Amino acid sequence: MGEDTWRRAGWAGAAIGVLAAGAAAGVAIERLTVGRSVREKARLALDAEGPYGAVRGTPGRAVADDGTELYYEVDEVDPAAADPKPAASRRRRLFGRKAPAPVTVVFSHGYCLSQDSWHFQRAALRGLVRTVHWDQRSHGRSGRGPDGTTVSIDQLGRDLKAVLDAAAPEGPLVLIGHSMGGMTIMALADRHPEFVRERVVGVGFVGTSSGKLGEVNYGLPTAGVNAVRRVLPGVLRALGSQAELVERGRRATADLFAGLIKKYSFSSKDVDPAVARFAERMIESTPIDVVAEFYPAFAEHDKAAALAAFREVPALALAGDHDLVTPSSHTEAIADLLPDAELVIVPDAGHLVMLEHPEAVTDRIADLLARAGAVPHPEKAGSGSG
Repeated sequence: MGEDTWRRAGWAGAAIGVLAAGAAAGVAIERLTVGRSVREKARLALDAEGPYGAVRGTPGRAVADDGTELYYEVDEVDPAAADPKPAASRRRRLFGRKAPAPVTVVFSHGYCLSQDSWHFQRAALRGLVRTVHWDQRSHGRSGRGPDGTTVSIDQLGRDLKAVLDAAAPEGPLVLIGHSMGGMTIMALADRHPEFVRERVVGVGFVGTSSGKLGEVNYGLPTAGVNAVRRVLPGVLRALGSQAELVERGRRATADLFAGLIKKYSFSSKDVDPAVARFAERMIESTPIDVVAEFYPAFAEHDKAAALAAFREVPALALAGDHDLVTPSSHTEAIADLLPDAELVIVPDAGHLVMLEHPEAVTDRIADLLARAGAVPHPEKAGSGSG
């Protein structure tokens, strides 16, 4: 990189240093009491023992309109688990002689994550309802887009349509998205509003935004966030062109990186260390050049008008009350545009609320599925929980 680029990188480092200060302080204190080798052994043990992200389904691949391969997995309904004789009787009483039409629930994940970020919700719903989990392009097991292409939220919406066409070509749908995944759903609705009106019977937005992400301050003072916004896009592009060098740097600063992830992913002080490490692994696996490719798309994201396609269906708008990435005010703005939305702000929760407080998120998703007719309502069915 040239002198100007390194100068910009220096300014970016200073700005990002403001962002990292709180996390770095905690890491520095930890260094006084825990040796590097001990921390490394702990990480390896968590990687080996942690069950998170181990739930797998039937694999499939869709092809995006630019030829990118998109990986998805399907969990089918287990007839024995989902419809034993007592449950079948309840379903007949509730819905007549025939059960409601089968619904496919499609989960879309966020930036720098993968389909495994829905681990707890997937495990809870497994066998009870048909689900599809997919990896966004350049994330998880999906392919990279063509060299030189610009990633946009609109492209991600087209990717979702390709996955739906391949994995759920017929029948009603419930779409659930976290962060970038929620934006992807909005982009689908923007491009295919009639498809949404014909097929979608419920929608869930978790820790996401319909626009104005350029106003988010990430918990920083004004001077710090302005500095980050000014230099970060260019620096990310430059760093993305030196991916191998940057990845070595990320590994060398693993402690600080872990502190940053914890600060911007979680709010509670008692997060399971294995869950925190699970989040680290997902984010670590996203190459720096992918981070750079996707980042500019968020500033351009503005899909509030597209939410009109969901006005007639049950909706869930959920966020953590201490989300520093997509603040809960953005979720409240989504709920304001959807008359049939349940607004849920989870206390003491950050951006990865579905990992931090899985029961709260799973319960609200189960309620959404009941309202959408995907499963019998627990209160009516007398089953205690969804």
